[in-house]
Amino acid sequence: MPAKLTHDDLYSLEQYSSMRPDYRSKIMAHKKIRIVHLGPHAALHFEDRMTMQYQVQEMLRAERIFEAEGIQEELDSYNPLIPDGSNWKATLMLEYDDVEERRLALSQLIGIEMTAFVQVSGFDRVTPYANEDLIERETEDKTSSVHFLRFELTPEMIIAVKNGAAISVGIDHPYYKHEIEALPESIRASLANDLG
Repeated sequence: MPAKLTHDDLYSLEQYSSMRPDYRSKIMAHKKIRIVHLGPHAALHFEDRMTMQYQVQEMLRAERIFEAEGIQEELDSYNPLIPDGSNWKATLMLEYDDVEERRLALSQLIGIEMTAFVQVSGFDRVTPYANEDLIERETEDKTSSVHFLRFELTPEMIIAVKNGAAISVGIDHPYYKHEIEALPESIRASLANDLG
């Protein structure tokens, strides 16, 4: 099971500043094999310990946080997004460049987070537990452009993925339906590494 991040895993602001360009390019290459684009306006960013360490380091840098209490707050915010060995955790991003198009789409896509799914070949679809950070992400008239999802897998699914089973990912909302029937091997293998 991937360990949660602690203070000891983090670089000081000074260390991080000097290493940031190289570290950032390494993280961007890693993220590339963990992003699944679903149609023109949605993407699932599958998170892991590495992507979360980057988020924490970037937050500490941006906010100039160096006190232990502030660092712990960031760790407490981002550690829940690290997979626990029996699940995948992802950020669902809805992206529309045009403001008016985004306003209309977000009003039509209420509940979209609950229609996302992953499916291990030979098994039923798995729909997510959504927005467990308890921040209200939609109102009566629109949804948020960012949702946090947890896909919980059965032991049998985990064994199948570890043995090379194909993984499909999609969204099945009345106003937005897109599916990738089999993830590329680079992404499939990266997601397999999240499982204990």
